[in-house]
Amino acid sequence: MKHESVQNYYGEVLQSSDDLQTNACCSPDDIPAHVKAVLAQIHDEVLTRYYGCGLIAPLALEGMRILDLGCGAGRDVYALSAMVGESGRVVGVDMTPAQLDVAREHQAYHAEKFGYAASNVEFHHGFIEQLDALELEPGSFDIIVSNCVINLATDKAAVLRGVHRLLKEGGEMYFSDVYADRRVPKAMAEDEVLYSECLSGALYWNDFLSLSKAAGFGDPRQVTARELTIENQVLEARVAPLKFLSATYRLFKLAELEPACEDYGQAVIYKGTVEHAPHHFVLDDHHVIETGKVFPVCGNTWMMLKDTRFAPHFQFIGDFDQHYGIFEGCGGESPFNDDGTGDAAPCC
Repeated sequence: MKHESVQNYYGEVLQSSDDLQTNACCSPDDIPAHVKAVLAQIHDEVLTRYYGCGLIAPLALEGMRILDLGCGAGRDVYALSAMVGESGRVVGVDMTPAQLDVAREHQAYHAEKFGYAASNVEFHHGFIEQLDALELEPGSFDIIVSNCVINLATDKAAVLRGVHRLLKEGGEMYFSDVYADRRVPKAMAEDEVLYSECLSGALYWNDFLSLSKAAGFGDPRQVTARELTIENQVLEARVAPLKFLSATYRLFKLAELEPACEDYGQAVIYKGTVEHAPHHFVLDDHHVIETGKVFPVCGNTWMMLKDTRFAPHFQFIGDFDQHYGIFEGCGGESPFNDDGTGDAAPCC
């Protein structure tokens, strides 16, 4: 029933973002200048049909093949199509025909706007829980994105498994979604308005981490997070006492990632060569790597940079020949680091 109610809500009830009853599906205001410039070229009808909670435009996209899960009317698909360039390709998947009709109507418009000989996007009708049912080649995507949609999925574990199957080795899922500070009660989860407004379908954040690792994504990395203020007194009372965050994560498909951040004495130097990031490169919320500076990293961070599309932009120091224990720079803590009393610090 949830698929039908969500399709109706986004296809018929919502005619523009002004019809939303909460601010859960609204992007933050701090959009980088280069992204704003691209969004200014998107057709107005596509923009007004946008319902997203974050920004899903990572760096180093030239020539990439990208899949957008829950693409709606195609705002992010078209923005990314400009960023990947004419040699790249962006594929959108959505379950709502009315949204896809809007998206497909403007393919020629955006190709002409970006100066392309032909459109570099395509759209598929389908469910993101059933990606294997679509004509998409396993291991064919460099990046998979999603903007405030996985919370609407009825089987979130199936979504993550499907993403892992479709990504190339070294590829990443870069996506924004809504998370709860605890598991959502069943009665609240069955509230169709709260569900369609991206609240009652939200995962408890720790369950999300567990599902990601089970799907094959070791060491999920949070990029940004902001508290959601619902700003609708009636709906706010219905979700109390739960609190919600909009967060952006990146999940890398790297087979050798370890469960914890381990220290091998490695470091990287960022060359400052990623477009739009001349002074520093942001991997996640605790790895802001300044240009030209030796930056110590754990083994997992090393692989996230060396075995992905980011490798040409870094100099790598060290290897995996010698292990030095837990890497405390990523927040890890060894039980050997006590206060001199012989008692290790508690884990919480």
